[in-house]
Amino acid sequence: MKTLYFKTNLKCNGCVNAIAPAMNEIPGLVRWETDLIAPESILTVVTETDITESILEAVRKAGYTIEPVGSR
Repeated sequence: MKTLYFKTNLKCNGCVNAIAPAMNEIPGLVRWETDLIAPESILTVVTETDITESILEAVRKAGYTIEPVGSR
């Protein structure tokens, strides 16, 4: 398993709900969560493979900004 981290501009549960349909359709994604309390609204994704481009596309298509900040 691989954990990916992204800085976003998600601010509320409405924002999370807006990206949820696209996020939940990404193949290989095991689970995801957002930290809306953190200043950078970190999106954490656990995945079987590197699906960075799919995540970036899903969040941007929903109208939000996103940038990778690391993985482990």
